Amino acid sequence: MSMSGDSPEPHNDQSQAPLIEHLIELRSRLMKAIVVILVVFLGLYAFANDIYSFVADPLMSLLPEGSQMIATEVASPFLAPFKLTLVVAVFIAIPFVLHQAWAFVAPGLYDNEKMLAIPILVSSVALFYAGAAFAYYVVFPLLFEFFTQTGPENVAVMTDINQYLNFVLKLFFAFGVAFEIPIATFLLILSGATTVESLSKKRPYIVLGCFVVGMLLTPPDVISQSLLAIPMYLLYEVGLLFGRLVRKRRAEADAEDQES
Repeated sequence: MSMSGDSPEPHNDQSQAPLIEHLIELRSRLMKAIVVILVVFLGLYAFANDIYSFVADPLMSLLPEGSQMIATEVASPFLAPFKLTLVVAVFIAIPFVLHQAWAFVAPGLYDNEKMLAIPILVSSVALFYAGAAFAYYVVFPLLFEFFTQTGPENVAVMTDINQYLNFVLKLFFAFGVAFEIPIATFLLILSGATTVESLSKKRPYIVLGCFVVGMLLTPPDVISQSLLAIPMYLLYEVGLLFGRLVRKRRAEADAEDQES
């Protein structure tokens, strides 16, 4: 009886060993990612105020000469640049963080999955950066010009630095995520979850969904909602285009295999 009762223990030890190894590797890669973010942050912290001035420039350049932002909380002059610098450090370190995630999951993927995953990973990072750049160079000037010129003449625009930071970070994130739509659309078609024809027929619902998402992710004004919704729909069409190309190549490959 004692032998039969003790026999499962070695089996349990063997089954737990790979799990422990994976957890150790995961912890190691998380620590590497955190260390890199901290190193980037420490390197940027000396320029924290300059970074904040750069992010605030789309608004400050539209204000009357001599205008400035205000801090309504005691710690805001320190915390706002600190928070922004930390976000920028994460932003810069995203490729390394994703590389660590890729290195963790890659051993469990097939070769064809690896060949597909690498371009998707790279394009996802590039599109997120492109979304943030679009927000800064295109959306912010139009949005802030509208806000500063439509107010009453006797109202001086003196934005709190912390409120401004929360506002722009929200837009950065919203546009960065929105620019991932081609990847999401492509993956849905590639996985067989849907088809190009099915998505094409749902265009009216997609347009409505884009404006709903724009309403939820941006401040409550028509301009910022439209500046997010319209690019989202155009990027959706880009995803459909790539889906058609992949389907065409697959059909040609299948035809060649049948002929051979």
